Amino acid sequence: MLPVLDLSTADADPDSFRSALREAAHTHGFFYLVGHGIGPDRFDEVLALARQFFALPVEDKSEISQLDSPHFRGWARLGGELTNGAVDWREQIDIGPQRPAVVDAEGYWNLQGPNLWPADPPGFRRAFERWSDDLAEVGLRLLRHWAVSLGAPADHFDAAFADAPATLMKVVRYPGSADNPQGVGAHKDSGVLTLLLVEPGSQGLQVQTGDDTWIDAPPLDGAFIVNTGELLEVASGGYLRATRHRVTAPEPGTDRISIPYFFNPALDAVIDIIDLPAGLAELARGVDSDPDNPIFSTYGENAWKSRTRAHPDVALRHHGITPAR
Repeated sequence: MLPVLDLSTADADPDSFRSALREAAHTHGFFYLVGHGIGPDRFDEVLALARQFFALPVEDKSEISQLDSPHFRGWARLGGELTNGAVDWREQIDIGPQRPAVVDAEGYWNLQGPNLWPADPPGFRRAFERWSDDLAEVGLRLLRHWAVSLGAPADHFDAAFADAPATLMKVVRYPGSADNPQGVGAHKDSGVLTLLLVEPGSQGLQVQTGDDTWIDAPPLDGAFIVNTGELLEVASGGYLRATRHRVTAPEPGTDRISIPYFFNPALDAVIDIIDLPAGLAELARGVDSDPDNPIFSTYGENAWKSRTRAHPDVALRHHGITPAR
């Protein structure tokens, strides 16, 4: 089982928490987080709102179709996203920071813009904006503890998130499928860290271990599932691990809700490399190199690569590009 970390212990015993946090990300790249201060009523609220939205007729959901957003926001139809060129069997709403579009935007600046919010169910926007604000606070607390655990000042990552962080939240439904077992194909997250809420009692998330086997990561009551992204791997010289993971589709006749929150810096932010203490530097693996999936130093370049590959229909319709797979 993946490690379970309790954020509520961090103030009383910061050294123990930081050591556990560092080693969880070094060994697994995934862990469960409890003691984060977000109550079960909030979990229930966002999951219920998600179910209410996905129960709407297709024509109602299509009113916020992502195909109408040059910023890759709104509802993506079932089968409307790709991973490694293969269809992911899910439908979802993509939500980012609510900001005006950049005039005459080029490249990754096209990712900034307004969201497409559903009219129904009532309270959807309020609940998810509050959810995003609260998870940003959790994410920043974790980053500060990670920084100290790696020998850097607590505010090492703060500047990258100080002005217009490019967070992303997905509200996802995985329907059962007898034909396509891929809920989401195997991948690493391209940003900094992810906080994932998974519907209780569901299955599907799998994490690749160091010996190249896959283990299940079922939900734990009251916990977020946290994983580190490629930019933390880069910042730590490979000491922290960005781990491949995937989601299998549920059994036919069932479905599953999950809400991942990607805590990412500003689009033009470059994450500074940490000068690791000697003892940690000796254990750093280096950054994985994949010519088919280059990691860029500027976050926006990674995000643009990821979004245009995942939604080639939006990329072609609004930006006239056909991304490489």
